Amino acid sequence: MSVALEKPDSPADQRSRRSGGREARRAMRAAPLADDIKPVRAGLEGGSYGPLSENDRERIHEAVLTLLETVGFANAIPSCIEALTKAGATYGDDGRIRFPRALVLDTIRRAARHFTLHGQDPKHDMLIKGKRVHYGTAGAAVHLVDVEKREYRESLLQDIYDAARIVEGLDNIHFFQRPMVPRDIPDPLDMDFNTLYACVMGTSKHVGTSFTVRENVKPALDMLYAIAGGEENFRARPFVSNSNCFVVPPMKFAEDACGVLEACVEGGIPILLLSAGQAGATAPAAIAGAVVQAVAEVLVGLVYVNAIKPGHPAIFGTWPFVSDLRTGAMSGGSAEQAVLTAACAQMAQFYDLPGGSAAGMTDSKLPDIQSGYEKGITDVMAGLAGLNLVYESAGMHASLLGFCLESLIIDNDMLGHCLRCVRGIEVTDEALSIDTIAEVCLNGPGHYLGNEQTLRLMQTEYFYPAVGDRFSPKEWNEKGRPDILQRAIIEKKRILAERFPRHVPKMIDDKLRARFGEMIKLPRGNMGG
Repeated sequence: MSVALEKPDSPADQRSRRSGGREARRAMRAAPLADDIKPVRAGLEGGSYGPLSENDRERIHEAVLTLLETVGFANAIPSCIEALTKAGATYGDDGRIRFPRALVLDTIRRAARHFTLHGQDPKHDMLIKGKRVHYGTAGAAVHLVDVEKREYRESLLQDIYDAARIVEGLDNIHFFQRPMVPRDIPDPLDMDFNTLYACVMGTSKHVGTSFTVRENVKPALDMLYAIAGGEENFRARPFVSNSNCFVVPPMKFAEDACGVLEACVEGGIPILLLSAGQAGATAPAAIAGAVVQAVAEVLVGLVYVNAIKPGHPAIFGTWPFVSDLRTGAMSGGSAEQAVLTAACAQMAQFYDLPGGSAAGMTDSKLPDIQSGYEKGITDVMAGLAGLNLVYESAGMHASLLGFCLESLIIDNDMLGHCLRCVRGIEVTDEALSIDTIAEVCLNGPGHYLGNEQTLRLMQTEYFYPAVGDRFSPKEWNEKGRPDILQRAIIEKKRILAERFPRHVPKMIDDKLRARFGEMIKLPRGNMGG
């Protein structure tokens, strides 16, 4: 009996077949995807990593309750003392307020959880619960990084607006908290008001901002209510939250910030309860001790908010930072910062409270290799730990002293990688691919390039960077040997020339400008007219 041997494909046949697969893949890439099947998206579930064991978390919790009962807080303003003592806290002869564990535990049970942080556009709404992960900006940088000149200059109001409108189109940056201070506006009221104005006009995503003193909240609320179409509408869908440093570590109230907190709660603004001790300086050098102090401080804020208005949305904002103990300088890109942030995510989950902490705060001054590895490691560990809100994850440099618009664009790619790691691997009968492997090996061409499964999954399972380099050396050479920073500069200039968001109608902006007059410092001409 003779056996007919299959004639091997010629190289030309192989190239032709692979070319067909390539064309099919290109056609698939051109098709738009629904948001819920994109390979990376807001709200992916993390939680596959955690530096703290269950016993570790219990011990931290017990240490926190002990500190709140025995050490307590100093420097409370009269309205804070009144609210907290009515709730069950005790005010001692030494001027410190102490918190019985029953009060703390009852507050945790009653606190708001599983709530939504809204965008002006509902497509940007973020459900904050469990281990759902969202990345965003934050900070108070006083410099903008000019990458073309390789220098720092003072940050301006226009820079905040420009950052917001860049973020508006970046899919992997899910919210925008003001990242810079407008150094061209020295008056605190004008600074607070115009910072918020630039943010909410520049992006329809959820915005975070801060206020210097209580009195500065009222005009901001008037503006927000007008944009929302009325106070009731804003209270139903508050699209701005207040980043509130109500505590001066270690364990003291910040008097002005407490007044701001009270005004924001009364005005319907969600609160990010932010404790930002620096390990080795204003918090213990021991990593576990830094977590204990941060948790204790934020739980006091939670008691405070709920004493004013039970169930008001508040974010468990444990933000312990790291010092380089050789110099005392902050080290936001350190490995210690990465594990601290991940541990804080675990403690928020321990209490089933919406958690927000900081990552991505590179020590590098420019978007370089150091920036890439420090941001990538700290951001991905925060995401893998299931942190709900990862603040300062994009654009930051010099441990929060500098902010870079080009880095927003580069970091958007980096955060896409982080989100893909957070998503992990789905193991299903179909994903195990037994039938696909058998078909390719027994009946097919011996590769998967044009396979139906490949074409179906290439968009929904794989993330593709926008400015990252995946050229072959030959293609890279033919394209003029570009690097990622050059591509980000070009993309930044394109965005700033073309993207002028119009989610706030001109008619409303006209009314704001008529009402607030010269208080609005951002010229209409700088917003596209």
